[in-house]
Amino acid sequence: MVKKKIIKFDVNTHFLVPKHVKISQKEKKELFTKLNITIKELPKISVNDPAILNLNVEVSDVIKITRASPTAGVAIYYRGVVNE
Repeated sequence: MVKKKIIKFDVNTHFLVPKHVKISQKEKKELFTKLNITIKELPKISVNDPAILNLNVEVSDVIKITRASPTAGVAIYYRGVVNE
């Protein structure tokens, strides 16, 4: 089990931090099938990242990040959780 740090400030309330959501195992499988990738091919996010500490994540989970984009309206990114 990964030791969790206690945050005194919730970074997710800051206007510059995009929305982070842990996707389900079903969504993860569908994403990997659709894009023909594996967890190793996703960009990484640390299990200790302040933006995901309250999501109860584990290594190899996938995080969906939704950002506002001036050109696309909404941009969606995915990150694989690693223990770094």
